[in-house]
Amino acid sequence: MKSTPSVSSFDFGHLESYERLRDRLGGKGFSLWLMRRELGLSVPPGFTIATSECQPYLREGLRASLKQDVHQAVVGAIESEIGRRFGDASDPLLVSVRSGAAASMPGMMDTVLNVGMTPDNAEALAEVTGNPVFALQSYLRFLTAFAETVHGLDLGRSPGLPEDVDALRTEIATTRNSILRAPQGASLDDPAAQLFDAIGAVFRSWNSPRAIAYRERAHVLDANGTAVTVQAMVFGNLDGRSGTGVAFTRNPSTGEPAPCGDFLFRAQGDDVVGGNSRTLPLEAFEKAMPEVYGELVSAMNRLELHYRDMCDIEFTVERGRLWLLQARVGKRSPLAAPRIAVDLVREGRVGLEPSEAAARIEPNLLSGAATIGRATADRAPIASGLGVSPGSATGKIVFDSDRAVELAEVGEDVLLVRRETSPEDVHGMGVAKGFLTTLGGMMSHAAVVARAWGVPAVCGVSGIELDGASMRCGMAVYREGDILSIDGDTGAVYAGAINSNVAVDPYLATLREWAATPADRTSG
Repeated sequence: MKSTPSVSSFDFGHLESYERLRDRLGGKGFSLWLMRRELGLSVPPGFTIATSECQPYLREGLRASLKQDVHQAVVGAIESEIGRRFGDASDPLLVSVRSGAAASMPGMMDTVLNVGMTPDNAEALAEVTGNPVFALQSYLRFLTAFAETVHGLDLGRSPGLPEDVDALRTEIATTRNSILRAPQGASLDDPAAQLFDAIGAVFRSWNSPRAIAYRERAHVLDANGTAVTVQAMVFGNLDGRSGTGVAFTRNPSTGEPAPCGDFLFRAQGDDVVGGNSRTLPLEAFEKAMPEVYGELVSAMNRLELHYRDMCDIEFTVERGRLWLLQARVGKRSPLAAPRIAVDLVREGRVGLEPSEAAARIEPNLLSGAATIGRATADRAPIASGLGVSPGSATGKIVFDSDRAVELAEVGEDVLLVRRETSPEDVHGMGVAKGFLTTLGGMMSHAAVVARAWGVPAVCGVSGIELDGASMRCGMAVYREGDILSIDGDTGAVYAGAINSNVAVDPYLATLREWAATPADRTSG
């Protein structure tokens, strides 16, 4: 019988149950192994360091034996397939280093992309691809993440990357100097040291204040740590036939049985999930690359069939080739959950029984009134965006998460208004009645957290300007304490309070019938 190594490639023949594998490899590592080995989908090669290594690292650092296992895995699991060497100065292999706990903790822990970049191989990458802007942006992206994640430096950089070669070289030099002045910064240009430093930083992020706050809010009490996944980089920012996105097999806000999601051309994954950009709908990807989109839909169908549930999928397209980077059972809103469960039974495709469908619904939702609230207003909205988590919310606007906590502690209902949210906002998000962001889409940080917690949210709101202390919309200016309302179904934003009408939710009513007669195997 094969042993259970602490470092295992995505192609390793694990003999454990899926449940035990997920606990040991974490959600991301399990997903990549499942897609590549079990389902034969297009996944870049890589390996996972098990969750069991997290606590030992936090006590004593990276063991010499673990470093050796990682080195062997880079050579055996990645270099041998890609045909490039990690740290090579002429045609470099670059890798990503990502977290992945057994319990989903969206955006709470750290990631470092493009590990292995040095000044020499940045120039080599520019020559190999014929795209110096791409190569220098990739290097700056690595340096920024490395400075912030590994060395804890606050660079004060604005979101986005320069498009000009000279501006990129200037920012690269400034960021390099900041790292080189830091303790242990002298190893910046050693790819192996970069890799080990990034792995350690991801392990340490398990105990970051934001990760601890999220686990407390989400009642994740028995997790032992995060796994670390190291994977060959694929580049969605390489050219006009490249991009990155997140796709849901069904709408996670409404439950509508059709694919939806976010996409960006010439971008890397953190551009989509970070909430720093105005994303495009999947239809833009379908229109530009219909054949590649068709491959994605095929993979989505296969994954939904395997998981027997709605899935969300992270993917990158590099020069017209589709690569899958994560797949999991997707979080959905309390409004979407009943419809998804009922539709899966009635479609008959995944073999879901009525009793199973009812068991998937939160008991407090299933036992309550089979109704849904719909926002109503007797006036036009002041702005609109993308409704990413349904329901309506009214509160005093705040622009800072610390301030949200202060007001909530004295009994105020608050509406958190931000350009975008980040893991650093989790404490404020945990007390807010709803979230409004001017950037981001269906998979932005605010959207994912809102659906997981059942909090109304509107993202990507256009026509609003924020300056940190006020919100300007047209000629009107709104300041902290002013009352606003959001409709997470339609994406509308209103001045003042709004009402909510109650209507019967037919899907929830059906599930209540199924729950009352669990032996009934009909689809209702």
